[in-house]
Amino acid sequence: MAQDVYARIRANPKYEQLRQTRNTYGWVMTALMLIVYYGYISLIAFDKAFLATPLGAGVTTIGIPIGVGVILFTIVITGIYVRRANTEFDAMKEALIEECK
Repeated sequence: MAQDVYARIRANPKYEQLRQTRNTYGWVMTALMLIVYYGYISLIAFDKAFLATPLGAGVTTIGIPIGVGVILFTIVITGIYVRRANTEFDAMKEALIEECK
């Protein structure tokens, strides 16, 4: 019985739409994260003087807030992905399962 439901789900065009949408979204989010992360690493490798520029009279440099920004970006992008996965993708999945039962 379970194999029959599985075959009907795989044959449903909505399954392919869900799979394509989820995969595309995952790759876009991955690309964004890689651009931000490797952009920061590239700054470290090729423009240390810029990152070492002090912010005001203290000892904090520009590199510190940029590094914190990379960490915050990671948290935000993860939250965005989880929110969409838990709402849109799960709703599409549940509708597909109900349709194919």
